[in-house]
Amino acid sequence: MTTSTPLAWTGADPYAAALRAGRGPLFLRRTDGWLLPLEVERWCARADPVDRAVLDRCEGAVLDVGCGPGRLVAELAARGRTVLGIDVSTAAVEHTVHLGGQALRRSVFEPLPGEGRWGTVLLLDGNVGIGGEPGLLLDRVGQLLAPGGLLLAETAPVDIDELVRVRLTDAREAVGEPFRWARLGTPALLRYARGWVRAGQWAAGGRAFVALRTRSASSSAEPPKSTAVISSQRAGKPSGDCPVADR
Repeated sequence: MTTSTPLAWTGADPYAAALRAGRGPLFLRRTDGWLLPLEVERWCARADPVDRAVLDRCEGAVLDVGCGPGRLVAELAARGRTVLGIDVSTAAVEHTVHLGGQALRRSVFEPLPGEGRWGTVLLLDGNVGIGGEPGLLLDRVGQLLAPGGLLLAETAPVDIDELVRVRLTDAREAVGEPFRWARLGTPALLRYARGWVRAGQWAAGGRAFVALRTRSASSSAEPPKSTAVISSQRAGKPSGDCPVADR
């Protein structure tokens, strides 16, 4: 488990500026200088048809890990679903709340509301890379989900298994300390997912996705017939009705 990622992203002014502007350029820079573009414009837009098809598969209360500016949280909230976003970026949490969603400034590795009771956890938009240790991240997600709970993860559209150290940059200068990150294609994610049940994989719009389920359930990850909300699993607002909860 690593705590370097939250510290790096929390102090990343180019990230906050990009979210507030709704556009990049923004990149993750590897130590060898290679740049990974971040899709700020898509993240700041409304959920698109590919996003909505993924969200159709959600079950029960939903936790969006690394929610960014909140398009997925807002879409689920508009559907009447119980949903909470978490992100280490204050700007991301504020943006999510502005869209009408609930969000906390929190790392996935910190104590979270509803541990062991979430019906679905989302790791989309590259968030399988959080912490740079996929096995530990999957173990943590398993702790958050209810028995038989569902993980919906987005993988790289190519076969890659890359564990690296990166810094955030707007192409002018990198900021913050280097932090661990991972880029995983579907085969790599499935190798790390020991103890999980594969419930589906698909591609759409140039993006790739995997559904994994914790053991003790036999149902598939097909879109549920009912969108009923489990009200008892609703996560509370941040303390004092503040959109940002300090770690």
